[in-house]
Amino acid sequence: MAGKVGLLCVLMFWGCTVCKSQFYLEKSQSETLEFGSVPAAVYDTHVYHENGAILGILFHMVHAFLFVVQPNPFPQDLVTKIAQETFGTYGSGRIEYHKPENVVLTLQAIYYEIGFIVCASLGVLFVLLMPLVGLCFCMCRCCDNCGGEMHQRQKKNADCRRGCLTTLLFTTSLVISAGVLCAYAANQNISNQLRGVKKLVNSNFRDLKTLVNDTPSQIEYLASQYNTAKNKVLSDLDNIGPLLGKRIHDQLGKEVRPALDGALNMAGVKVERAIKAMRETKEALENVSVSLEILQDGTSKLQVNLSNVRNSLSNTLNDPACSAPGVSNTCNAIRNTLGQLAISANFTALPDVNTQLNNVNDVLKTDLSNIVQKGYSTFNNTPGMVKNQTKNVVAGIKGMLDSIGSNITGFSKHLPIQSILSNVTLYINQGQSMIEDYYPLIDDYDFYRWIGCIVVCCMVVLILAFNFLGLLCGSCGYDKHSSPTTRGCVSNTGGNLLMAGVGFSFIFSWLLMLVVCITFTIGGNLQKLVCEPFQSRELFKVLDTPYLITPYWKNSIPGFLYQNSEIDLTIEKVYSDCKNKKGIYTALQLDNIFNISDFLNTSMYTKDVVDMFDKVNVDLSDITLLDAAGKQNLQSFTNTGIGNIDYPAYLAEVNKGVTKVDLLAFANNLEAQADQLPRGALENALKGHASSIRLIHSQQVVPMEQAMKYVRARSTLNQSIRLLQRTASDLPNKVTNVISAIDAAQYLITHNASFVVNQETEKYMEVIVGYFKQYIKWVRDSMAMDVAACQPISNFVDVAEMIACTFVIDSVNTFWFGLGCCTIFLIPSIIISVKLAKFYRRMDTEDVYDDVETIPMKTMEIGNNGYHNEHLQGIQNPVMTSAVENW
Repeated sequence: MAGKVGLLCVLMFWGCTVCKSQFYLEKSQSETLEFGSVPAAVYDTHVYHENGAILGILFHMVHAFLFVVQPNPFPQDLVTKIAQETFGTYGSGRIEYHKPENVVLTLQAIYYEIGFIVCASLGVLFVLLMPLVGLCFCMCRCCDNCGGEMHQRQKKNADCRRGCLTTLLFTTSLVISAGVLCAYAANQNISNQLRGVKKLVNSNFRDLKTLVNDTPSQIEYLASQYNTAKNKVLSDLDNIGPLLGKRIHDQLGKEVRPALDGALNMAGVKVERAIKAMRETKEALENVSVSLEILQDGTSKLQVNLSNVRNSLSNTLNDPACSAPGVSNTCNAIRNTLGQLAISANFTALPDVNTQLNNVNDVLKTDLSNIVQKGYSTFNNTPGMVKNQTKNVVAGIKGMLDSIGSNITGFSKHLPIQSILSNVTLYINQGQSMIEDYYPLIDDYDFYRWIGCIVVCCMVVLILAFNFLGLLCGSCGYDKHSSPTTRGCVSNTGGNLLMAGVGFSFIFSWLLMLVVCITFTIGGNLQKLVCEPFQSRELFKVLDTPYLITPYWKNSIPGFLYQNSEIDLTIEKVYSDCKNKKGIYTALQLDNIFNISDFLNTSMYTKDVVDMFDKVNVDLSDITLLDAAGKQNLQSFTNTGIGNIDYPAYLAEVNKGVTKVDLLAFANNLEAQADQLPRGALENALKGHASSIRLIHSQQVVPMEQAMKYVRARSTLNQSIRLLQRTASDLPNKVTNVISAIDAAQYLITHNASFVVNQETEKYMEVIVGYFKQYIKWVRDSMAMDVAACQPISNFVDVAEMIACTFVIDSVNTFWFGLGCCTIFLIPSIIISVKLAKFYRRMDTEDVYDDVETIPMKTMEIGNNGYHNEHLQGIQNPVMTSAVENW
């Protein structure tokens, strides 16, 4: 029987464990530890540059123009093939132009560069043709062609044409001025930005040194945080009783508590309510006993008195007066109701409940709560028993923590940090020194470049000076009332200045276009092939092409660092990781040199702890939930004898009234009938009997009813009997079930508690081991993300890109863009200046009109030109024969 009970309890326990496994699994998780943040290195370099509103607009205009010239996407495959061919050719030491692959690559390159080729070809054509056109133009003017003839024909729209040409030349000069300002701003921007390059590069080197110098302290911080996990483990070990013991107590309590609660629970109520029910049972029995005595005594007296009244009333009704006419009917009616003057309930035959009352009093003398609380107390001492029985294990684990701490502390010593950092520091210092040696040379070259660009800009400015001065002098000195041969000196000087601007335009324009072509070809291709692919990360894909540098290395970085090119480590991945502020250990995959995962293997630090927990052996066989005396006291609840009470008999008599009729109503009715009789002795006798009945009601019936009401005020007799009946039927089964449950729980603790102990010990061990796992995971994550964050490396690349693309290439492209605009607009400037100079320069001859026919005709002057002058309206025409005027 005991074996069956134990098996049943084990099955119940397993079922409960499966149903609530998720809940206890969550409870067994380790508390999250706070290790803080690894001290982050503070880097000074901020790779950000704002070009300003004007330069920003100019740079966007240049980019838009380059997109029109070259709208094709970055030719990644083409560049990759060319690079592979180039490096392969260098490796073989010979060039094979006849290969079909080379011809295809050449055609693809030409197709990609078609926009640059067309623009450059136009520029070269401009360079070749402009000097030739200028030479031809000069020769033609020497021959009095191309506007060289010092004669201006007068037309009606001459003023309109002059104004239009003046406006066009002024507008063209403004466009050229904007272009030269653009070129000058770009030229100055290069110098301004290069002055800050030294500070920017030095800041980046300082960040690299900070990266190297802060790494050891960061690793030491990782090792020092072992104490956080250690202290938490020590705290849990010191509280192994409340923690492990409480877990065991809670698991066993799922079977033990219901059994113990059942001993304190009668029909589903707690111990206080059980005792209250027993006291109510006692009170009910007392009410039954008292009520029974009152009713039995009152019933006897009431029965005698009612019999006397009935006999007396019967004698009165037998009087001859009742035979008189009109009276006999009333007497007969009263005689018919005499049988109602009798008692209804007879309590004299009911047995007393004194025996059962004495048994209940004996049960109440037993402190049931104290008996069960002893079982609770013994069971609740489980944490204390666990703590006492695991002292040796706890002491052993505490000793292991120090040895584990020594291994963790030696972590930094196993890392090849010092040798790596010393080499890196040496390379950084050498690189910084080498770059600093170039600073004077960069400053010198930048100065020469700046002077050259200023000279080029000054060429344009010189032409603009002649244009604006020519417009100023010509416009201010022009007199519309003067004839072409009598124009003033200021007007003539304006025309000569415009022609001087034309001459310098021919002299400098081809040289300006040559500068534009060279800078356009170089700067434009660098922008499209270097800067834009770098920003879109397409350039990294070319650099990361397998076997690009050498046919023996798949990936160049791991081949150079680890002599193993098969490792998946690309330039783009290194740059992206550093850009995202990851640690250098992750970015460069330093686990190929020192695998931290092997060193930070959790089993290295938890194996001994697990072995020590395997020695935990908690014995709970001393726990006694209910001893023999307690069982006897529980069984005494079923031996009170209340189940032997004849409940139906009590209920049958209780449901009856005290008398068959309400005596007070009967007396009132009797008195009313007496009033119907003639006045006399019969009437008075009946009224006397009515008074006697009222007296019996008031002296005997009313006290009995008041006694019943007093009993019912606490618990009516009916309710008390029903409560006793319900309790008597449920109590034996309840007690039997409680004792069976306690026996089953006791069997579980005695024979099957080891399963619970092992299960909860394993969970507790997982909590302890979980602290080590948290620490190891935190170290791994910190090594990957926080320790030696390689952002300075990506900053170094970004700084190089910013200097090359933003500072230099964008400015160079803006320079040729502005200078090219100036050069192109020199062509309309030349044409307009030549035509406008005719309106400002003093002519040698002019149109003459006949006074009669008003027909213009030229007159010849005997002189160098073979023309002669005549008087027109009395004004002598001067002769201009100087060589300058002939130009």
